Amino acid sequence: MRKLKELLRLHFDLKLSQRQIAKTLNLSTGAVNKYVKCAIAAGINWPPPPALENDEEALAAALKPVQVSSAAAASSSSSFTAKSQFDFKIVHQEMRLKGVTLQLLHEELSQGYKGDDFISYSHFALLYRKWKDKLPSSMRQTHKAGDKVFVDYSGQKVTVIDTDTNLNREAEIFIGVLGCSNFTYAEATWSQQLVDWISSQRRMFEFFGGVPALVVPDNLLSAVSKACRYEPDINQTYAGFIEYYGTAVMPARPYKPKDKAKVEGGVLIVQRWILARLRHRVFMGLGELNSAISECLTMLNSHPFQLLPGSREEAFKLEKPLLRPLPLKPYVIQHFKKARVNIDYHFELEGHYYSVPYHHCKEQIEIWYSSDFVSCYLKGKCIARHERNYKIGAHSTIAEHMPKAHQKHLEWTPGRFINWAAAIGTGTLELVTYLLENRPHPEQGYRSCLGLLALERKYGTKRLESACLHALALGTRSRKSVLSILKSGLDLQPIKKEDFISILPDKHENLRGSDYYLASLSKAKSTCT
Repeated sequence: MRKLKELLRLHFDLKLSQRQIAKTLNLSTGAVNKYVKCAIAAGINWPPPPALENDEEALAAALKPVQVSSAAAASSSSSFTAKSQFDFKIVHQEMRLKGVTLQLLHEELSQGYKGDDFISYSHFALLYRKWKDKLPSSMRQTHKAGDKVFVDYSGQKVTVIDTDTNLNREAEIFIGVLGCSNFTYAEATWSQQLVDWISSQRRMFEFFGGVPALVVPDNLLSAVSKACRYEPDINQTYAGFIEYYGTAVMPARPYKPKDKAKVEGGVLIVQRWILARLRHRVFMGLGELNSAISECLTMLNSHPFQLLPGSREEAFKLEKPLLRPLPLKPYVIQHFKKARVNIDYHFELEGHYYSVPYHHCKEQIEIWYSSDFVSCYLKGKCIARHERNYKIGAHSTIAEHMPKAHQKHLEWTPGRFINWAAAIGTGTLELVTYLLENRPHPEQGYRSCLGLLALERKYGTKRLESACLHALALGTRSRKSVLSILKSGLDLQPIKKEDFISILPDKHENLRGSDYYLASLSKAKSTCT
């Protein structure tokens, strides 16, 4: 009550706005507006009359809005009966269209009446609320056309024979219900996993021929990573799907089934209209089951409403133009994960390694991947994109991602090394060929060959060729041996005959030896005699 006097002072004396008064007194702007109007109607200004200035209860009573009882309002228009003038079923249907308000409908219905022949708007609203309270809870919510679709799974499963294994499997039933028209979609899937969850909604949008503004799912793990009453965490992959179709997701609050009363009612209807009719049939695979569900779904959507005029199909004709258009291309499911870039500027995805620009080493990135492509994002910016590769242990490396030193390494090929070595001399050519051929893969000899290239820049072409010849003579065919020869200056000395070391073994199954030739000679002499 003390705030009433302060409210009058701030308004009439200080001339503050109603918004400023509401913020100052911690009141709603509606409450401030109501009391200001009552004060003006009662002729109360600032300061208030002496009789009210010191009597807060009297001031509150003077500022109390005049309320007209519903009985009095009904008696003032006792000649009016709702049933004789209009049908609230039509009013309820009209209220679902965007932009249509109860006040607009009251004005349209009052046309043709003069003076007080038609009831007031407040009485009209009161009668409509009383009529709507008699509806089932799932029908009391007024949803605008094209606004929401409610999605969930039926708790009742259907037994299907899996054509791949010839074993019985339990199939899940996905259900989607448009909020305005109650137009229903249903299909069977093997699971409630993320891929099935997204695929079902994609086919649902295609069935509707458009996309509503909001998708209202339950707190399913495939949709919501962390359930919360106020700010649930949406699964990243599912969020990407929602963004692609230009809509938004608003999960129902945990343990609040009334938030998704539409789909709860739709689940019951699907169970009674579809699953109950199919209970005695045996289905070979999901395709046969979904064909049967589609036939029953057509019957369900064309069946007349019990409490409202028309059917789901007829109501959907009014709602469909207000749905958002489908994308030009259907959505391709993309999975999401986080990964940290290794020191070799590659990250691992299902056993394969993909590159990113080398300066992102050790940073955590976001990966979106499908069956065809792998995209890498850092702080919302795409930093790399690869074609999907399923080879375990292999690398997909883009040259531009590598440091300049590594890029130069990548430019070398076995043929280039051979040509470079041949230009220096036969000894270098033989040593380079040996390094390339005596590795499981030629690339493993690149580093040694690049080491020889560095020695040419330091010691020159002639000394490198001489050092390679000495290494071949000594049987030490490695870069380290060539470097040791160059450092010691051994390459400047002539190669002696005793320095040559045969790299062939003394005994080998393919070596005949001198004894073989002596035996052959004796055998030939005995034959001649």
